[in-house]
Amino acid sequence: MMPSSAASVRLYGDAFAIRPEHAYRALRAAGPIAWAEIAEGVHALVVTSRHAARDLLNDVATYSKDSRLWGDLAKGRVPQDSPVLALMAFRPSLLYADGEQHARLRRPMDDCLARINLHHLHDRTRFHAARLIADFADDGHADLMCQYADPLPLRVFTDLLGCPPPLVERMLTACQGMINAGPQAEQAAADLAQCLAEIIHMKSTKPGDDCTSWMLAHPARLKHEEILHQLVVLIGAGTVPTAAWIASTVRLLLTDDGYAGDLAGGAVTVRRAMEQVLWTHSPMANFSVHYARHDTALYGVPIPAGVPILISHAATGTDPALPHPGYDNRSHLAWSAGPHRCPADSHAAVIAQTGIETLLDRLWKLDLIDPDVPHRPGPFHQCPATLGIRFRPQSADTPTTAPVSSLPAGGIRDHDPRPDRHTPV
Repeated sequence: MMPSSAASVRLYGDAFAIRPEHAYRALRAAGPIAWAEIAEGVHALVVTSRHAARDLLNDVATYSKDSRLWGDLAKGRVPQDSPVLALMAFRPSLLYADGEQHARLRRPMDDCLARINLHHLHDRTRFHAARLIADFADDGHADLMCQYADPLPLRVFTDLLGCPPPLVERMLTACQGMINAGPQAEQAAADLAQCLAEIIHMKSTKPGDDCTSWMLAHPARLKHEEILHQLVVLIGAGTVPTAAWIASTVRLLLTDDGYAGDLAGGAVTVRRAMEQVLWTHSPMANFSVHYARHDTALYGVPIPAGVPILISHAATGTDPALPHPGYDNRSHLAWSAGPHRCPADSHAAVIAQTGIETLLDRLWKLDLIDPDVPHRPGPFHQCPATLGIRFRPQSADTPTTAPVSSLPAGGIRDHDPRPDRHTPV
């Protein structure tokens, strides 16, 4: 429970969606860790100091990921229909596990991701990107969020899961509803679980060359319910944040004077802009929820046991207390840190970079209609609500690549070494 004397900052609502930096400024003024209201009647501590965040994320003896420790939730003080429960309520997945249980659940995830060939992932992404662009290429305008950035990562991930085409749109709607943390978040979580249950049932009787089948066959022998919750984490964390990464990078490339005149720089320019976005507009804004196992303190701030502590990945990337190491430096916390660091950073980077480069390759005289749009609502992510673009209309040919059904399933039989990856197991 928040102390009655503490004044909290709201990390939701229209004002936060329009100017989130104002909220982070207010939090920093209150200290390296400060109280915030993350939904109506739901309070949490938020870490805005990069040093404090790193210390917390690596201190597994003091802090736990198990949300069953959440005191207010256990005592019935959190509204049962609160939108944040879709991502914060306990589930038997690696996201909420510690120690040996986390290692048991993490190993199948790491092993399945390691089987994905990143060169084939690039080809699969480019195929889907070209098809999405073809749908609006001769219109001269589009909403990049709903017509491109949102569906692209999901279509790729559903391929990797072996998802049948009829489920793809249902999964897109469900994932977006969960991360938006709006009134429909609980129903969205249930819808996503139902979709994944159907895929698991299908693959348990007819396995394929895909992540779902590999997880079913993994020596860890996870139960079907456990696999379902691992896949919720994989597709939830792998799609909406990647969509935000694509959109925020395109916006930066088209509005920042340091990039706008150098789009001919190709992959180097795109990758540099992508890294800058991870520092300044982290797709996951406030997450990595932890709970102190006992009353403690961090950088002089009292931390009561059982209070949610969110890492502000958005605020730590712009922490003014640190000399900036440059955007080519990857010491930001957009991927989190410690044993729960994101295991799919290389995969997300391939999807995002391929999606951005394909868009820039295929559309001419690309421009933003209104670069200053609010973010989507909710405390967890940082993503433009819309991203209107205009460009010279053209006739976009349907790609001549083989249809998805005949492409290798994620290119997944060949292990592809990932030099950028440094995730602890």
